[in-house]
Amino acid sequence: MDIHLIREAVNQGDWSFTEHAVRQMRDRRIKVDEVQQAILSGEIIEKYPDDKYSPSCLVYGQTVAQKRLHVVCSLPPFVRIVTVYEPNQEEWIDYRRRKK
Repeated sequence: MDIHLIREAVNQGDWSFTEHAVRQMRDRRIKVDEVQQAILSGEIIEKYPDDKYSPSCLVYGQTVAQKRLHVVCSLPPFVRIVTVYEPNQEEWIDYRRRKK
């Protein structure tokens, strides 16, 4: 998993959303452009090489308005957004590391 490959795909419009991600974004009032901003400014904080359908990772990034987002995305063969949420400060240290 390489954040540069993910960013490149997003910049080229070569990405998609699972139905789950679309539902979660709607319910959480998270916009597509906010997801894009978070990915383009973000970093990979966890990798899931053995995820159910294909390798995936957790990206932490911020929007232009400083909204903090976690974006789970899979790659390869293409970037697919699995889910998106605002991390809970009680569960994360600096939004990057899970609290034990």
